[in-house]
Amino acid sequence: MANALDAVLAQYEQNTSKTNTGKQSISQEDRLKRYFTTYLPKGTKAGQKRVRILPTPDGSSPFKEVWYHEVQIDGKWTKLYDPGKNDGERSPLTEVYEELISTGKESDKDLARQYRPRKFYIVKLIDRDNEDHGPKFWRFKDNYKQEGILDKIIPIWKAKGDVTDANEGRDLMVELSKAKTPKGIEYTVVQTVMYDDPCAIHEDDAQMKEWMTDELTWQDVYAQKPVEYLEAIARGETPVWSTDLKKYVYGDDSSELVLGGSNGSTKTEESVDPQSSASVDTNLPF
Repeated sequence: MANALDAVLAQYEQNTSKTNTGKQSISQEDRLKRYFTTYLPKGTKAGQKRVRILPTPDGSSPFKEVWYHEVQIDGKWTKLYDPGKNDGERSPLTEVYEELISTGKESDKDLARQYRPRKFYIVKLIDRDNEDHGPKFWRFKDNYKQEGILDKIIPIWKAKGDVTDANEGRDLMVELSKAKTPKGIEYTVVQTVMYDDPCAIHEDDAQMKEWMTDELTWQDVYAQKPVEYLEAIARGETPVWSTDLKKYVYGDDSSELVLGGSNGSTKTEESVDPQSSASVDTNLPF
């Protein structure tokens, strides 16, 4: 079996030196339990979360690289899966980005920021505070300054070896604090990541095996919008979910609808990614 430590370090070195198929059916209630977030509630200034990163079946890196756009939709920052970088398919938002950059105007360059695809990492783990939820997924941004979450985890791998090892790996303690934007808006930051002593993923072998063989992937959990949705955003429109039609409507068709449907019919909810509105990275190079 391949060495996961070598795979992780090789992936990290490569990134710092320079398809959505087979999805499982998952209820919205279960989906919400499968997100790991570092959000601190209002009024809480600091906190800690303990996690255990799960090993991959083939010994490859557990940090999956996925590209998203961060755009404002109806006044809120939202992450949208990029079919261009991820799947080699047409990406309407990347087309807007490239067109704006091609003008050479500083004003267009600033506007292009919100259309540029950005790299994220998604890792499968156990949330020690909510083990009954089963394996979860943690999505966090790549940081070109090498000051991001992965940059805080990698020194532990280098010093202590494969932290995902089923029997000799380590739990990680994620230390959280609050920071403020220039406008005074509070948001949560990962201050540092520490490690515990070596231990098994779980003292019960059956439970450990269940977690390690869990087949749920990040594609099953994180929402991916259809290309028509991305085209509407590129045109400056705000797509609306129609309960009656059970799909998004765009342009003139959406003007007569309200979110959640136009009558008292039973609501069929859209699959929503609750992490999609996490704080946006604005200090990124082009």
